[in-house]
Amino acid sequence: MVPAIAAWGTLLGLIFLSWQIPTVVVIFIVLFDLLWFLKTVYLFFHLRFSFAELRKNMRTDWFARLKEEKSGEWERFYHLVVFPMYHEGEEVVRESFKSLCAANYPLEKMIVVLAIEEAGGEEDRALALAMREEFGKRFAYFSVTKHPSNIPGELRGKGSNETFAVKQVKREIIDAQHIPYEDIIVSVFDIDTRPGGEYFALLTHQYLSVPFPERSSFQPIPLFTNNVYHVSAFARLTGFSATFWQLMQQGRPEQLVTFSSHSMPFKALVEVGFWQTDIVSEDSRIFFQCMLHYKGDWKVVPLHYPIFMDAVSGSNFWEAMVSLYKQQRRWAWGAENFAYVMHDFFRRKDIPRKIKRFWSWRIFDGFLSWSTSSFIIFLFGWLPNLLGGEAFRTTLFSYNLPRVTGWLVNLASIGIATSALLSIVLLPPKRPEGFGKHRVFLYFLQWILMPFTFIVFGSIPALEAQTRLMLGGRFRLGFWKTPKSAAARKSG
Repeated sequence: MVPAIAAWGTLLGLIFLSWQIPTVVVIFIVLFDLLWFLKTVYLFFHLRFSFAELRKNMRTDWFARLKEEKSGEWERFYHLVVFPMYHEGEEVVRESFKSLCAANYPLEKMIVVLAIEEAGGEEDRALALAMREEFGKRFAYFSVTKHPSNIPGELRGKGSNETFAVKQVKREIIDAQHIPYEDIIVSVFDIDTRPGGEYFALLTHQYLSVPFPERSSFQPIPLFTNNVYHVSAFARLTGFSATFWQLMQQGRPEQLVTFSSHSMPFKALVEVGFWQTDIVSEDSRIFFQCMLHYKGDWKVVPLHYPIFMDAVSGSNFWEAMVSLYKQQRRWAWGAENFAYVMHDFFRRKDIPRKIKRFWSWRIFDGFLSWSTSSFIIFLFGWLPNLLGGEAFRTTLFSYNLPRVTGWLVNLASIGIATSALLSIVLLPPKRPEGFGKHRVFLYFLQWILMPFTFIVFGSIPALEAQTRLMLGGRFRLGFWKTPKSAAARKSG
C-alpha cells in the first residue's frame, strides 16, 4: 500500500502544484533532473567496472583455477540445478540442457531437477521424460517432479513448483544418499536459461573464497540475448536495460537483491523453509526471507558472469508488446516485499537498526523511482507551462524551464549512448544471414526509443503493479509465464 500511495501522491501532487504553485514545481523538476544526471554519472562508473569484470571472467578458465587454488575442497560439492517448466517448447528445453551439458565442470557432481506442473498435462510430462532419457545419464541424478494443482493456500507458479520439487529431491535423493546439506549449492534457473560454460566452476570458486558463503546468495548477470535478433526493438531495449541495471548493482553489491536465476546454499534454503508458495516474486523474496531469518546477516555476492536468457517474444508485434508489458508488471510486483519486510522490522528487536534503515529506504526508494521517475523526467517538465496559467507563462521560469531540463536530459543521454555501444558489444557473435553493418547501426539508433520505453514499459507497469497491490482482492496478480521463443536457439 505504501509504495502506491507514495507514487500516486507524488504524481498527483506535482500536477496539482503545477496548477497552483508552478514555480515550486519548476524548482523541484530542475533539482530532480540535476540529481538524475549526477546519479547517471555515478552509475556509469559502476557499469564500466562491472562490464570490465564480466569480460575478464568470461576469458578465465575458472575450472583450471578451481582445481589449482581449491584442490581438496571443491570436490565435495554437489550442484542442485532446478529448472521449473510449464508449457515450454521442446527446442527451448533441449537447448538449455545442451548448454548445461557443455559446462566446464564435472557433470557427475550435478543433481538436475526438471520441475513440471500437473496442469501442464501429458504433453509436458512426455517432454520431461524425453529430456531425462536424452540427458539423464550425463548427471549424477536427473529427477522429474510434478507439482500438483490446487494445493490449498498456494499460488500456482515458480515458487510453489520449485518448493515442491526441491522438497521431493531432498527426500528421495539427498537424504536417501546421506549427502550433507553443507555440501550442496542450489541454482534455480528459468527454463530458457543457458549458463555460461564456466558458471559452476566460478560459483564454486567464489563459494570457497568469500567470507561466510553459508550466509550468501550468488547472482550472475542475465543477458537476454538468446533470441535478440528475432524480437522487437522494445524487447531488446528492456532486456539490455535489465542487464545494465544488474551490472550497475553488481558494482555496489551492498544493494544487490537476488533476481531471476541465481544460486544459494542448500542448507540455508532448508532452514528458511524453501521458497514461499503464495507469492509472485519468489526470486527476490528468497533474499528477504534469508535476511530476516538470519537477523540481517545475509548478502548477495556478485559473480560478474553471464547467464543467457530469452527476451520477450510473441507470434506478432502486438502480442509481443502485451507480453513485454506483463513481464515488466510481474517484475514490478516485487513491491510486495516492502510490506513483508516492514512487518518484521517493526515487531523484531533482533535485527540491527542500520539494517532496518538501509533496506526500508532501499526498497521504498527503488519502487517509488521505478513508478515515477520517467514521468517526472520526460513528461512533467511541461506541466507548469500547461497548467500554470498566463501569469506564469510570462515569467523567466517558464521561458528557461524547457531549456534547462532539456540541457540536463541531453547531458544524461550520454549514458544512453554508452548503453547503446555496450549493447552492440554484447550481441551474440553468431548473427543471422544478411545481418550487416546497416543493421548494427539500426540497433544503435533504436536507443532513441528509450524515453518512450522507460515510460510505457517501465513506470506505467510499475505503477499498475503497486496500485493492484494496494487495492488487493481481485486486483492481485497471479503468476504469468513469459512466452519463450524457439527461434532464439538457432541464433546462438
